[in-house]
Amino acid sequence: MTEVTPAPTTSASLAPHQIWIRIRGLLLALLVLLAAGITLATVRSGDQHGRLDPRSADRHGSRAIAELLKERGVSVHVVTTLDEATTRVGPETTLLVASPNLLTPHQQSELRATTDHSAGRTVLLAAGPPSVGTLVPGVRAESAGPVATRAPQCSLPAARKAGDVETGGFHYASDGLDTTACFPSDGLPTLLLVEQGAGDTVLLGSPDLLHNERLGKQGNASLALQLLGSRPHLVWYLPSLADTSAAAEGSGDGSDDDRSFVDLIPRGWLWGTLQLALAAVLAAIWRARRLGPLVVERLPVAIRASESTEGRARLYRRANARDRAADSLRAATRTRIAPLIGVSPRNADSPATLIPAVSACLSTTGNDLQTLLFGPTPSDDAALVHLADQLDALEREVRTS
Repeated sequence: MTEVTPAPTTSASLAPHQIWIRIRGLLLALLVLLAAGITLATVRSGDQHGRLDPRSADRHGSRAIAELLKERGVSVHVVTTLDEATTRVGPETTLLVASPNLLTPHQQSELRATTDHSAGRTVLLAAGPPSVGTLVPGVRAESAGPVATRAPQCSLPAARKAGDVETGGFHYASDGLDTTACFPSDGLPTLLLVEQGAGDTVLLGSPDLLHNERLGKQGNASLALQLLGSRPHLVWYLPSLADTSAAAEGSGDGSDDDRSFVDLIPRGWLWGTLQLALAAVLAAIWRARRLGPLVVERLPVAIRASESTEGRARLYRRANARDRAADSLRAATRTRIAPLIGVSPRNADSPATLIPAVSACLSTTGNDLQTLLFGPTPSDDAALVHLADQLDALEREVRTS
């Protein structure tokens, strides 16, 4: 039995200019997106420079409140690592944590263990769900919407003296704690003071009142001075990505070790990746081929059958498709000789019906006809040409018999 060699596949390669035409739109879109991202990052970096930094005079800095505290005899120490922050806490110290949500679970646990026994004051600015449950157990944080002017509506002397203050961001709910709730939003306080033994913790839903540009509005300055100036020393903790404590081992409860790689990715990156994936899907739908029903069109010119045959033969030869060429030749021969020997066209491809009918008309044996009409693929081009000659001879013999 002749071994059939599979025909090699062919692919139409694109010229460089065709590739450029296809991808130039995508490259232009990526270039515009990159330029917009750089521009936005540049603009935002200029606006956010020194955010909540008591050494910064920018509009989002906090130098103004730091200078006012110094005038009243309060020392202000800026720290950027957890070790520095926990070393300085004590009964005569107020610890302000500028961005508690940036702390890792391990850092949050260490900070809470230190402040619980310090007998001082801890002020947490905009502590949300990622941090408030660990730093202040028993308290829940929910979004309170944008910053707005709100009345104190509480008995806290500092809040009543300050009057209306610009607060918002987060509001808080507590279970079974000794708390004082002020400046409510939708029934929940945006400022919550939690008594913890000899010390206390202040949860402030938004840090905006400490910004240089907002300090002089409403009662912002008064409230900030009273919250941060209740002790002679203020430790201003600005969490930093360079802090080595962020990479320390967990506290032994397994919470850090159980986190997956996805848990370590910031939420903003996850949302950004989702948006890019959605944009890619929409672009694919936009650029995809839309195949409708076949439409029969009249050719603009008449093409001779011999030219079509020659063109198809050249395609078969270029693709080295001797199997398809042989099948086409044999199928055409069977279709033409079947009516001549009394076989219906639907049985022309049935060896059991066609071979006996041809053998009855000719002197050729059945085995030779089986090989000729239903045999294997020719091994080379010469064998294919010989097969075509044999099929022509068979058809002539059937017509003249």
